[in-house]
Amino acid sequence: MPVFRTCATILYAMLSYSEINTKHIIVLEGDPYEVLSVTGVVKKQRQKPHNTAKLRNLRSGSVTEKTFSQSDKIQEADIEVSSLRFIYANRGEVVFASPSDPSNRLSLSEELLGEKLYYLRENDIVEGRSFDNAVIDIAIPIKVDLKVAEAPPNVKGNTAQGGTKTVVLETGLKVVTPMFIEVGDIIRVNTQTGEYTERVQ
Repeated sequence: MPVFRTCATILYAMLSYSEINTKHIIVLEGDPYEVLSVTGVVKKQRQKPHNTAKLRNLRSGSVTEKTFSQSDKIQEADIEVSSLRFIYANRGEVVFASPSDPSNRLSLSEELLGEKLYYLRENDIVEGRSFDNAVIDIAIPIKVDLKVAEAPPNVKGNTAQGGTKTVVLETGLKVVTPMFIEVGDIIRVNTQTGEYTERVQ
């Protein structure tokens, strides 16, 4: 699998149990894990202080939970970052290309990317993350703007009453919106929650 020339590199470091937070990608048993959430340092009677983290394996996409204690030293992953252009998704395969060289392509599995696919449009530029010289994941913005492809008709009176309805966006994502949203509108969606935030136009 090709790796594109990187525009930035995050050098690894050793972290203590108390330093682990959602900004980090760490290495466990040779695999890179993204820290999704942490409890923070917890101290209980007759127990040593610990910090429990929810982690996502960037190779497999699986999510797990692990508790770290004072004796643990955790390696921060050496992650290389590059720009990728989304080309298409088909039969479980998601194809990207170098923005500067469309013939330089790579593919990732739909299963690995999961719901991130709902926020990608053809030719969107995203951040690719590489580990051990292979692109293993992408990062998408916290908020994206997408066009409404399907929307139930407004019922007279509902717009004034502040009702909601479910619309389908250009990527196939279904989102609950206010009643006034119509086909063709561009709306802003939070990619972390899948929720409508505002109408752009």
